[in-house]
Amino acid sequence: MAGGSHLPLFLLFLAFSVTFLVTRAITRLIRAGRGPFRNNVRGGVHIHHAVPGLILTVVGAFGSVAADGASPGAEISAVAIGIGTSLVLDEFALILHLEDVYWAREGQLSVQVVCLTVAGLGMAVLGINPLREADTADSVRVGPMVLSIPLLLHIVCLLACVAKGKYSTAAIGAFIPPVAWVGAIRLARPRSRWAQRRYSPEKTARAGRRAEHFDSRYGAWGLNVEDLVAGRPTGPAGTSPTDGFATGTRRQPPGG
Repeated sequence: MAGGSHLPLFLLFLAFSVTFLVTRAITRLIRAGRGPFRNNVRGGVHIHHAVPGLILTVVGAFGSVAADGASPGAEISAVAIGIGTSLVLDEFALILHLEDVYWAREGQLSVQVVCLTVAGLGMAVLGINPLREADTADSVRVGPMVLSIPLLLHIVCLLACVAKGKYSTAAIGAFIPPVAWVGAIRLARPRSRWAQRRYSPEKTARAGRRAEHFDSRYGAWGLNVEDLVAGRPTGPAGTSPTDGFATGTRRQPPGG
């Protein structure tokens, strides 16, 4: 960015955040059958907003390289990237599962990814860089190579939390590392891919009991917050929004 200007980054952050809020408001209106908005269907194909988002992201990225930090190209490209990536990440779960889970409990992974992105962009706008060299009390230079090993271990723990179905734990653990470390060590959610591939029936049953105990104490607040932001999820055909995906008895919180 020319002259060290943070304006493009700030515009990207602002465009990303506003686009997410507007997109969720519109999709909730469409879901409720209110307002002038309707699903974008062409030739019998539902065109999800990740498609124009991908186009905007690519155009913005190419434009950013071409502008090389010069105004107003840098600012325009930043806005295009912010809008585009917001539209894409709002349907992150849909892309991950390769099926329309936007209003399913699995779909709320998109909200968690967006929140992590907003937090990361916010830190960048404020100039916070965890890999930047710093002076310790003993005047010893601590550079990126010194920080890379614990950072790599932390990322592994975050990925383990995600694989174990502990999405909220991963989201919190991204900023409070001990939360991710504990989440990576503890038993996986019983319906996660980690449990399905690695656990015996006895261990799965134990994981289920622990998850039920955790959900009864801490799970409700997380579900209520995510429902407020993303909209209350709808289960598969034949189940109500309060039904579980496997048992048809209760919703499964995303963390623990």
